[in-house]
Amino acid sequence: MIIYMNWIIASLLMFISSVALYLCVRKSNTLKTPQQLNNLAMFLIPVLVYIPLTVRTPTSFTLKPFEYLLILVQGIFFSYLGNVFSLKGIEYSPNPGYSLIISKSYVVFTAIASIFIFSAPLTMKSVIAIALIVLFSALIIIDKDKNRTTSNKVWLPYTMGAFFGWGLLALSSKYLLNMGVPILSRLILSMVVTTVLIFGEIIYKKVEWKKVTKNQLITLLLIGIFGSSFNYFMQVGFNLAPNVGFVNATNAASISLLTLMSAFFFKDELTVKKMIGIFGVTAGLLLLFF
Repeated sequence: MIIYMNWIIASLLMFISSVALYLCVRKSNTLKTPQQLNNLAMFLIPVLVYIPLTVRTPTSFTLKPFEYLLILVQGIFFSYLGNVFSLKGIEYSPNPGYSLIISKSYVVFTAIASIFIFSAPLTMKSVIAIALIVLFSALIIIDKDKNRTTSNKVWLPYTMGAFFGWGLLALSSKYLLNMGVPILSRLILSMVVTTVLIFGEIIYKKVEWKKVTKNQLITLLLIGIFGSSFNYFMQVGFNLAPNVGFVNATNAASISLLTLMSAFFFKDELTVKKMIGIFGVTAGLLLLFF
């Protein structure tokens, strides 16, 4: 599959998967599904999807000790805690958009870090494209929250935890790819670690899962399926892209289509400010690709 694909196609498939994934998460939230079950679906179902694929692909689970250790660190600190920090940052911030746009700006961190770590190229055109995506994403994400009257100062440390967690996840993934660790091997092992942690959280918090309705279950399955394609094509993009920051920028740009689809499916408000943001993000994405 990778032979007949370039990083732009992989990134676009990731882009579409991301939009579908978060639309399903939004639907799951409207059904009052516990967040832990959404998280579980994002990690457990992909493992079940990937395992049969290992039969037809050159996948090996025999890795070096340091590679096992790095995957363990990825699963615990970058993936699981990165997600926890993101949710906490959103919960405690004076405006959810502030936390989201800061954490999503990890694209800048990965683009610059890749120059020094992987000798990756970063042209002026790419810099402008990434800047357009990040800045215009702020117009889409940051909005007035009239219901939020209080905040907690810990929102910024939590947000920076998500920033570095996601950034280091991307950089460490690229490192493992360069070391020859197969995509499915890394995804399966890392997601198994994260799944175990989520199960522990479900047990510790006594999350009610036995009363899941049919609609909730179908939505959770869709979250898992789209999560599978999202994570897989992200890794393919990391493997093929000249700079992992380009793939991360595409991922951040998915907020534009997600905003349009949310307005269509969930009747979310689509203001002039958000439309300007969508056009700006689209311009940045086109500049990045072409």
